[in-house]
Amino acid sequence: MAKFEGVKWAPQQMRYGLLEKQFEIVEADSRVFGVSRSIHYGLFLVFEGIRFFCHGNPGGEVEIVLLNWHQNLERYQKGIAFNLGSEQQDLVPTVDELENVFIRLYFKDPSMRGFLEEMAEIGAQGYLRPFTIDEEQSIGVTFPAQPAIRAMACRYDRYLGEPFCGVVIPHLVRAVGINKTGCLKLGVNYLMSVKAVDEAKKFCPEAACALFLDDNPQGKLLDRHITEWDSSCCLFGLRGGTVIKIPENPLILPSVTIQGIVAILKEMDVAIEERHLTYGELIEKAKDNELVVVCSVGTAGILNRCARLILVDDGGKILATHSPDVKHPLFQKLGEARGYYWNIYKENVKIPAGLRLFKYVL
Repeated sequence: MAKFEGVKWAPQQMRYGLLEKQFEIVEADSRVFGVSRSIHYGLFLVFEGIRFFCHGNPGGEVEIVLLNWHQNLERYQKGIAFNLGSEQQDLVPTVDELENVFIRLYFKDPSMRGFLEEMAEIGAQGYLRPFTIDEEQSIGVTFPAQPAIRAMACRYDRYLGEPFCGVVIPHLVRAVGINKTGCLKLGVNYLMSVKAVDEAKKFCPEAACALFLDDNPQGKLLDRHITEWDSSCCLFGLRGGTVIKIPENPLILPSVTIQGIVAILKEMDVAIEERHLTYGELIEKAKDNELVVVCSVGTAGILNRCARLILVDDGGKILATHSPDVKHPLFQKLGEARGYYWNIYKENVKIPAGLRLFKYVL
């Protein structure tokens, strides 16, 4: 998977117990028990990635700005609910509760002030990473006895970036649709993401992303559907000017960022076609030079255009290789959409319909 570059962590971590509803600030390197369900079995490991921006307001106060982050909170809440038993559902925090914990308790804690002021001064990208663990010392294969939310924040220079190489990995499946886990940011999903990128490096040593097909490896290869990258969603730009967005389904994480990018592209009069795309069609469009660009879209990197996509069969034979048409207007517009998205956080541009900006004075 692609790596974060230029990371600087906040000085403190937070912990919020779901049983006692107790918040506390802990050391940045605070550990969880080595003997834990979360470590040994991946139970109750659900996480979220939330981009934010800090700036000073006219009154000299620091404001934190987030875009459509209620969708991040809703997605995180659903992941927590999935990882708790039926008799534990009353422990699932509300969206308002999560908002209060992250903003009014964590970000507003005095220990975070200097870090956020520094971010505001340099205009850095911010990333909030909440995750869940079982705080109990146990190796039992059961639901967590001491479920808790931890969170860390950082600033960073970039994630993934351009150019990058991607490879289709047909023989690995990121998630199984019948379990409805592909639409959640569960820790168990991302092991396959790491394995897939490792496989991708066999075709391209510099590969940073693996593109997954659907969860039907026994089906005919060319009829299988494209799903998403190992850690992000994807968009496909065609020569006629249309952009294909894969519909949300149990195999795909409902991306907050891709909704914003699509809204921006519509404002730019780019036609968006939301439909399934088979692997056979993708190969055909790559061979016929109808495929202009393939994009990775996600929270940390916003949008990055793939410089080389290698399409292979089940046996590892290369069927086609795609490189973008960098002179095509659509390639340029997608780059502009990325810049526009980040400028929404900075409040330098109009907010497209359907997007909501959240601002908090710290």
